[in-house]
Parts: sequence; structure tokens; C-alpha cells
Amino acid sequence: MQTPNENKYILDATKIAWHHDRIQEWKKGKRIAPITIDMALTRACNYGCHFCYARLQENDRFDITKEHIDNFLEDCKELGVRAISLVSDGESTLSPHFEHTIIKGSELGISMAVATHGYNFKYEMLERILPHLTYLRVNFSAGEPKRYAEIMGVKEKHFHRVVQNVRDMVEIKKRDSLDVTIGLQMVLMPEDADQVVPLAKLGKEIRPDYLVVKHTSDSEDGKLGVDYSKYAELNHILEEAESYSDETYQVSVKWSKINAEGKRSYQRCYAAPFQIQISGSGLVAPCGMLFNEKYKRFHIGNITQQRFKDIVMGDKYWEVMNHLASMNFDAQKMCGSLCLQHKPNEYLDNVEKGKVKLEKPSGTPPKHINFI
Repeated sequence: MQTPNENKYILDATKIAWHHDRIQEWKKGKRIAPITIDMALTRACNYGCHFCYARLQENDRFDITKEHIDNFLEDCKELGVRAISLVSDGESTLSPHFEHTIIKGSELGISMAVATHGYNFKYEMLERILPHLTYLRVNFSAGEPKRYAEIMGVKEKHFHRVVQNVRDMVEIKKRDSLDVTIGLQMVLMPEDADQVVPLAKLGKEIRPDYLVVKHTSDSEDGKLGVDYSKYAELNHILEEAESYSDETYQVSVKWSKINAEGKRSYQRCYAAPFQIQISGSGLVAPCGMLFNEKYKRFHIGNITQQRFKDIVMGDKYWEVMNHLASMNFDAQKMCGSLCLQHKPNEYLDNVEKGKVKLEKPSGTPPKHINFI
């Protein structure tokens, strides 16, 4: 379904083609730095969302200290990492180094972003961090207090505090003429579809820049119990939600992933070197779906024990990356559903198969270009 500002924010596609230089280096067999890193500063979280993939990501826990963060960010700058999003497998606002990480990363010239449940913010904290962020996205999977509490594993009072925090974000952005994007994200389990339209209406009232509704990822053995066939029955609800878009508020559904029924068109994972994930334990892995201890052979290193630049340029890192891109790996059988790198993988798979010509895009670069 078309929306009035459909192309303002790319929420259901990839921006990797805009990093033509990095793709060319990869094609030549060079050891490239990631464009985007999704990471957490801690494994801790004070919510209990029933759709949360983090419960499947348990690994050995180490504390990420300020020194670890400073070394990591300096290495990212040196390597040419272009963006870091604090999302991954923990609630980074619980880290005592949360603000420092955002501000230092920004001052080093790295695009910084945050995904959070939004409960832990104070007004003064928002004033300090918003000028340093490309986007701040609040995971908000219900539009009514009672259902919010049920879905996100907290008390109803949490709903009201987060709503006020979003209002504060919007107010500070407008007052200070900041370029940061404020977003809401609903991780939709089919049984929670009754909350899609109420959330779209709530967003229209409190005025973030966008609301995105996405599928729920599941493990390869379906531990979260997501019935992907049920999404097809929700099209009328999702289309109604998108109808609440206006000139300054975009409601977007990740149709491509919702309609994919958890299936992939590709077998090789080419995108991992371009967008890796780091656990709140410091573990470096190709993606969050491989954080769990049972995938230890894909665990490359830990930023609490090694310098990140040494990890990325090391043999172990590229042994894992090359394995994922080889005939010995089948993403259709060996991975959880519709992962972080799904859209970049579709693009790179088409490039490798000659279905898409590798060329630098023309026109106006999209917003959030470094978050591929």
C-alpha cells in the first residue's frame, strides 16, 4: 500500500548499494570493515517481552567497561566503521556507559543510533544524547496500557512513562531543531494484531517521525512459536494502520518480510562482513542469531578480551565469514527466520548471480545511509 511519504524513511529495504566502495573492496577479496554494527552494552533488560529473541541468545557474560568501549570506538574509527546502533541482545540504557558511548562515537564521526524500550530515560539525558544520534527508535508493541503490560512483560505504568518519554523526545527535537529521527517499532506476533491500529493512532497523537510494524524473528527450530502463515490474514489491519500516515508521520509495514512467511530466496550469507552484531557480553559474531553457546564455532572474539581491529583483521573472523558465503553453508536450513542481514543478503545474492548490476546509485542519498 502506498503512503504519502513512502520514501522518506527506507524501512523495508537496504541501503547497502550506496556503499559501492565497500562492496567493490569485498568483491576484490579484501578484508573489509563492517559498514554497520548492531551491538548492546549489556545483556541485562528490565522488560520481559514475550516476542524477544534475546532469550535464545545466551552466552558467557562479561562486563563491557568504559575502557573497552573507548578502545572499541577508536578501533571502529580507524577501521572505517560508519555506523553503530545500540540494539542487539540487551537494553543498553542500563549500562553506566550508555551516554558516553553515544557522545564519543558521534564525536569520532561515527553515525550513532539507539533502539530501546524507552522506559529508562530522563528528560536531561535525552537533551544530552539526542544531538548525537541519527535515530532513536522505541520498541513499543501495543497501543493500549493493559495490552502493553501483557505483551511487554511490565506494569501498565510503564506504558504511560514511555509515552511521556516519546513526547519529550519530540519536544526536544523540535525545540532544538535537531536532525535526529524519532521512531516507534512494533514487533508483531500474529496474536497481538488487535494492537496494530491502536498503536498507529497513538503515534499520530504523540507525533514521532514514524511507526514501523515488523514481523517477529524465530529460531530455525521455531522456539518462539511464530506462525508465519497467520500474517497473511492481517493485511486489512496493516493497511488500515498505514492509512494513518500524514505529511510528518509515516506508518510503514515491513511487507516484504511479513509476506515472506519466514522463507529466504538465497542460501549463502554474503552480508555478514558488512553488518555484524556484538552481544552485550562483548561477543563478536556474524549475527545475533548465532550468539547462543550452541553456535560457538561461529564466535569470533570478544571486545572485552581483544582489540576489535585485531578481531576484524584476524584469520578467525574471515574463516567464519568465508564459511557463511560458501557452498558449505545454507541459510535456508541453518539460520533463524528473516535475520538482521536479510535485505542486504537479498541484494548481494542478486549481485553475485548477475541479476543486479553492481553500480553506484544516483540521485539523493537516503536518510540514515550508514545504517544499511
